[in-house]
Amino acid sequence: MSDAKFFNNPLPHEVLVKIDKKAFEIQRTIYYKYGSKIKIPIIPTTKIPDNLYGLTTMDKSGEIKILLNKNRFKENEEYMIDYVLPHEYAHAMMFYYQDFTQNNGGHTKRWQDFCLALGGKKCERFVNYNDILLQKVR
Repeated sequence: MSDAKFFNNPLPHEVLVKIDKKAFEIQRTIYYKYGSKIKIPIIPTTKIPDNLYGLTTMDKSGEIKILLNKNRFKENEEYMIDYVLPHEYAHAMMFYYQDFTQNNGGHTKRWQDFCLALGGKKCERFVNYNDILLQKVR
């Protein structure tokens, strides 16, 4: 897909299906491991800074959303789905269990435990660019 076509259109249907499949797997894991049925909207967007791959938010009403940087899917969609989505779901779990403060920055030991339990391939605070490059080479 050309850059112009990619950046000026929504994510391709097959990518959205992969996101939904991974989200379903994560939600099923949350149910079986934690007994919680949570469904969190996942929104691919260009409205978050380019240096962020994903962002999890909770508004004043308590609604949790996962935003995924649409532009980063052009770089490596597998990384976005297999690394970033579990990472952001772990943040969502921190919000869900009301264990997110400015002081802990959202990357505590509990967050890391959630990330690993939800199938995160690596549960580090920041993106490891070597992982992205290695996946591209494969």
